[in-house]
Amino acid sequence: MTIPAALTRAAQRFADREAVVDGPVRLTYAELYRQVRRCAGVFLAEGIRPGDRVAVCSPNTHHWVTAALAALHLGATLVPINTRFTGPETRDILERSRASALVVAGEFLGRDRLAELGDARPGVVLRIPVEGEPAREPGVIDWADLEGRAADLDEVDARAATVRPGDVSDILFTSGTTGRSKGAMTSHRQALAVAEAWADCGAVTESDRYLVINPFFHSFGYKAGILVALLTGATLLPQQTFDVERAMRLIEAERVTVLPGAPTIYQVMLDAPNRGDFDLSSLRLAVTGAATVPVALVERMQAELSFETVLTAYGLTEAVVVTMCRAGDDAETVARTSGRATAGFEVKIAGDTGEILLRGPNVMLGYLDDPEATAKAIDADGWLHTGDVGVLDERGYLKITDRIKDMYICGGFNVYPAEVEQVLARLPGVAESAVIGVPDARLGEVGKAYVVPKTDLSTADVIAYAKENLANYKVPRHVEFTAELPRNPSGKVLKRVLREKES
Repeated sequence: MTIPAALTRAAQRFADREAVVDGPVRLTYAELYRQVRRCAGVFLAEGIRPGDRVAVCSPNTHHWVTAALAALHLGATLVPINTRFTGPETRDILERSRASALVVAGEFLGRDRLAELGDARPGVVLRIPVEGEPAREPGVIDWADLEGRAADLDEVDARAATVRPGDVSDILFTSGTTGRSKGAMTSHRQALAVAEAWADCGAVTESDRYLVINPFFHSFGYKAGILVALLTGATLLPQQTFDVERAMRLIEAERVTVLPGAPTIYQVMLDAPNRGDFDLSSLRLAVTGAATVPVALVERMQAELSFETVLTAYGLTEAVVVTMCRAGDDAETVARTSGRATAGFEVKIAGDTGEILLRGPNVMLGYLDDPEATAKAIDADGWLHTGDVGVLDERGYLKITDRIKDMYICGGFNVYPAEVEQVLARLPGVAESAVIGVPDARLGEVGKAYVVPKTDLSTADVIAYAKENLANYKVPRHVEFTAELPRNPSGKVLKRVLREKES
């Protein structure tokens, strides 16, 4: 199956059911299909062809769903971009993906992402209104213009029919420990297979109403969100940014049943002083992970947030969903493991290092334009080396025990210290730095930078510079100045020693 075929099938099977509810906008599957074809027609008229890359940099709205599916409908490749990226980070992705088109938010959270790009923008730009209609700009197509533009729908349908399961559907960029992002390529068949496996484990059906807090630019929001809905007929309710009161209001008003997210989402809900003012009894399924999940949190989610089923899962951009708990697993299993293999994956533990290895039909096709990194990640026998350390119990359930890589997770987002350290190295006055993740009650982990200064520097100097050059979740929350960093005899920084200081 392909994503265009999945959309066409959903429009036939679930025609009158709500596909997307976004504030006052309520689209049935039939209406979503019509809008996708119309948007695809505009892309087609602007010269977008199969294999072209279409980047999307915008928060969760119905526009994101429509634009992404429109690009895929033409056989183009989707390149989601993190809305938290700075202008330089976004330009890097656009340049390396050689994007032919950009779908971008207008003013959002005080930033104009298109203006930040300057002249570094693709030939086709479609702007989404997020915080009001933006001022007209030459060479920019505004969302409001789509309906008035002619579209050859017959040609759109013909293009959709030529898309093949093995074609590249998307390129999701994920930072590596070297600090250089890598674009993981996935096919239509693979993207749908992991979505189907996720939906099966969660028993998602057309009766479900799915509040999507996970960003669409992340594989969780896109593949375990949009694609899950296409396959099952569930209704998507996108939330631009997480606001606990707004989320609880939506749960009550829209009778939300499915609410995945990082553990911090549920903790904030449980701690909300006005939680009792809202009827949350419709909640059925929670899927979490990305950080340590206390047993007590799972028990409270079931008792106080009304979830019938709480599942944990393990995945990464290169494979999306690898293991997942199943309905009926007890709270201890859900909290202390990440479930067992799904989506056709084999999982094993390397005997010498304890590294988690996985193999199966849904491992990424490879990294964009980087055969060396691909060969390093996927060995000759097809095993993907995850960089995570874990153990498998007798039931095949996986427990993550450590990370070979130094990556830590802040509020559900992966942060790679090497990338942060490279940015700090360009700050005048910094001789060197080492960044680690430290515990945080709200976000799970946040960054702490150990900085060896060359001149007088303050904590505010370091944090302000990081904010100018990094997405907010990558910015260290703590800074400690030190005369030297701990090293082994070969000169390698011993981050283990720094982490032990924080424990």
